[in-house]
Amino acid sequence: IAAASLVLVLVALSSTFTKYVPKSGQRISQSLSRGWGDQLNWVQTYEEALSLSRSTNKPLMVLFHLEDCSQSLKQALAHDDEIQRILDEDFVVLNVIQETEDQNLSPDGKYVPRIVFVDPSTTVRDDIVGPYSNRLYTYEPTDMKHLLENMKKAKNDLHPAQ
Repeated sequence: IAAASLVLVLVALSSTFTKYVPKSGQRISQSLSRGWGDQLNWVQTYEEALSLSRSTNKPLMVLFHLEDCSQSLKQALAHDDEIQRILDEDFVVLNVIQETEDQNLSPDGKYVPRIVFVDPSTTVRDDIVGPYSNRLYTYEPTDMKHLLENMKKAKNDLHPAQ
């Protein structure tokens, strides 16, 4: 009986400390996540991301960073359950280390980290900005609430694919 009680306590504790798991179950960790959310289905290229965004009518979130980018920002985003859940359920996600040729993805310059939202109509949402006036599309680890609000705005103010 003591062993059964111990098992129940361990099960209760483990469920308290679990992180967000997608509806489709735990996904295999993939190198495309680069640590930004292993359970998300990251796409490989911008072209693939645009195509998937159009076909699913979901907004695209493009995260520009360097390989050795701020670990604190990566940890903040990867460990925010609400952000991970919304990204998994409502967004197409792409993270890129190299700049794309599309100048629309750098409305105020090429810097990292930078997060840009794109509608299924392939319109870059340059109106959805972070909290900094000198780098409009950057976020710090303490800005996850601001990022979450911007994700909701990108999701709710869609310009659908034509």
